[in-house]
Amino acid sequence: MDKVVATALEAVADVPDGATLAVGGFGLSGVPNVLIRALHERGVQGLGVVSNNCGAMDSGLATLLAAGRIARVTGSYIGANKEFARQYLAGELEVEMIPQGTLAERLRAGGAGIPAFYTPAGVGTQVAEGGLPWRYDGKGGVTLASPPKEVREFDGTEYVLEHAIRTDFALVRAARGDRHGNLVFGKSARNFNPLAAMAGRVTIAEVEELVEPGGIDPDAVHLPGIFVQRVVALTREQAEAKMIEKRTVSVPAAGAAYATTGTTGGPVGA
Repeated sequence: MDKVVATALEAVADVPDGATLAVGGFGLSGVPNVLIRALHERGVQGLGVVSNNCGAMDSGLATLLAAGRIARVTGSYIGANKEFARQYLAGELEVEMIPQGTLAERLRAGGAGIPAFYTPAGVGTQVAEGGLPWRYDGKGGVTLASPPKEVREFDGTEYVLEHAIRTDFALVRAARGDRHGNLVFGKSARNFNPLAAMAGRVTIAEVEELVEPGGIDPDAVHLPGIFVQRVVALTREQAEAKMIEKRTVSVPAAGAAYATTGTTGGPVGA
């Protein structure tokens, strides 16, 4: 089955207001920016987003967040996203914070058909006991808090019950993909992308390089096409548009041949 869609706008054309989205990426790595921009262009709002973080440097999900299009975020990291923090504390945004490994497993479990699982992560904290602020009132008070979760003992160790995550749609970015939806993710971009793709009922992948079926060695496939419904091939310009979040350059020591960047770790020249 050929799953290639001509444009990103066409690929997200049926995403309605209020839809839930699992979105791949970690920081600026592996973020489906083209699909996110298409959603922004369509004006979709009231979205429930499941992602490790909510964009950075005015890119990725930060574009939708700044436009007031996101109603709820399920994630594990706020980081340096000041607008995310502002909306959360002002009571404009509902936020469910989850331990990072638990978030990853909840997404994977959703795609694998596992309704729930037990994990030791969060036992003895508000993750299990409840009371984490999901929504503030803008004055420092909490209007909605997380409920307590079931805790059960196995072999003398306590575990908390976590439910799988399924979303209406998933947006991911891959380095390579074929027309059947088989995907390969590049290096650190293989972060939350496979897991988000598994969790979506309709998964849309933007790929930097589109190949014909058979162009990817089956042993090299990171995510089988069974989890992907639509594929959008990026232009060369779109594929190469990759940002660096923080670039720092050290002063070379006397006689040093080059300096290094704290972001890439590679030489930048004498």
